[in-house]
Amino acid sequence: MARNLLRAGHEVALWSHTAEKAVRLAGEENGIFRQTPREVAADAECVFVCVGNTEMSRQVILGEEGLIEGATQGCVVADASTIGPSASRKIGEALAARGVDFLDTPCTGSVGGAEGGTLMFMIGGQGEVFQRVKPFYEAMGTRFYHCGGPGMGLQAKLSQNLIQANLLIAFNECMVLAAKGGIEPELMLEILDNSAAKSGLVSFKAPYVLRRDFSTKFSNKLMHKDLALSLESGFELGVPLTLTGLTHQIFQTAISSGLGDEDMCSTIKVLEELAGVELKGR
Repeated sequence: MARNLLRAGHEVALWSHTAEKAVRLAGEENGIFRQTPREVAADAECVFVCVGNTEMSRQVILGEEGLIEGATQGCVVADASTIGPSASRKIGEALAARGVDFLDTPCTGSVGGAEGGTLMFMIGGQGEVFQRVKPFYEAMGTRFYHCGGPGMGLQAKLSQNLIQANLLIAFNECMVLAAKGGIEPELMLEILDNSAAKSGLVSFKAPYVLRRDFSTKFSNKLMHKDLALSLESGFELGVPLTLTGLTHQIFQTAISSGLGDEDMCSTIKVLEELAGVELKGR
């Protein structure tokens, strides 16, 4: 995402928990390496944040040497991390007290979308603020949905991830049951692709499963974290998410089996082991 901002001609200051990454990118693309988030925010018109969880986001933005210590009035902090909507709103309130605008702006599109500049962003916060910094987004993505006020981008992202995870587990059960019963995987996929069960997620992930390629596009650990946030949101809003609760536990089982860092499609290994069958393409 930062590389695409640089290649679009923007002046970009860079910081990462892993300093070598920021140093390397600065050297490769004529960026500016900074030692702390506070230094990144100094003189910045807009700061994009993308970290792994709620506490990391809070620390980078509000912690010691965080963005809040360097951002000037009128700066926009856009958090592309997937964190809890309630926690995000509190971060936004703390920034607003300093005259700093805030957008929750989670994205989807995985590694390929980030590298290719084709991400989809779901934005929460003031529409006027988003329009002011939209040209920066256009270096990183192609679709932008302003979902409403603070936290609403995250509400949309968690709802979207919820259905992806549940569909994936349904795919796992379908394919393992079919294989155990003697149906060739390629035939089963063709049937799915030409029926009401057709799914873009299945069409994308199935070839990786049949190749036994579980290299990480979106890890089990991250999806497990996002499902926990969905369940937390459901609890706050009084919405029962019974299927998602089971899916969350399947992801926990995959993590407990040592698959946490593999792609989320590797969850099929959990059911394969229980059923005594393994999917492989011809």
